[in-house]
This record gives sequence, C-alpha cells and structure tokens, in this order.
Amino acid sequence: MKTREFTQKLSTPMNPRLLAPLLLLGSNVFMTFAWYGHLRYRKSPLIAAILVSWGIALFEYCLQVPANRIGAEVYSAPQLKGMQEILTLLVFVVFSTWYLGQPLKWNHWAGFALILVAGWLIFLE
Repeated sequence: MKTREFTQKLSTPMNPRLLAPLLLLGSNVFMTFAWYGHLRYRKSPLIAAILVSWGIALFEYCLQVPANRIGAEVYSAPQLKGMQEILTLLVFVVFSTWYLGQPLKWNHWAGFALILVAGWLIFLE
C-alpha cells in the first residue's frame, strides 16, 4: 500500500489544513513538558527526569508523526517545520510564564518576533 493511500485511510473527515496544525499544537504541549517540565523538579534524580521525559515524548511522537503525514497532503516539509517552530514558541511562552513562573523579557519577545517573521516568509508563495 502506498503511503498516500495509507494516510488517506487514517485521515479523518477533518480538513488536513486544520488537522495538521491542531495535532502539531498537541504534540508541542507534550514536547514542551518533556523538554522543560523537569526544571520545576530540579531536586529529583536526573535519571528519573530522563525516563519521565521519554515517556512524555512517546505521546508527543504519537501526535507529531500523524500531523506531518497528514499535513504533507497540503503543506511542504519546510512549511510544516516552520509551523511547528511557531507553535513551539506559542506553547513555550504560556509554559514558561505559567508553569515555570519565568515570564519573558523584552529581548525574548523580540527574538521570538523575528522567528515569527521567518515563519511568515516560509509560507509566502
């Protein structure tokens, strides 16, 4: 079975232009917790942080892989990557502020704004 046929059989009736970003958003929530969630528990053993992060990353991949497969029907690989990076920043801003208690400073916002501009450029045709 060809990849496209397999993807179509797995696809839901939802539009891939909407489903891919939604799956990537969910993926990024798990990824952010896997990568940075342990910073709230710095006294726990490093091996515990690694194992818990791996467990969380499994769920991230369960959303990320289908997001890219489904998204490839309507987006190019660079567009999917650009979208993923922008969603990562949006999730991280919320996570850093509310979960870690580390709000962003002006230079963080400026740097992230430049990345948003880069993402916009990726989608220009």
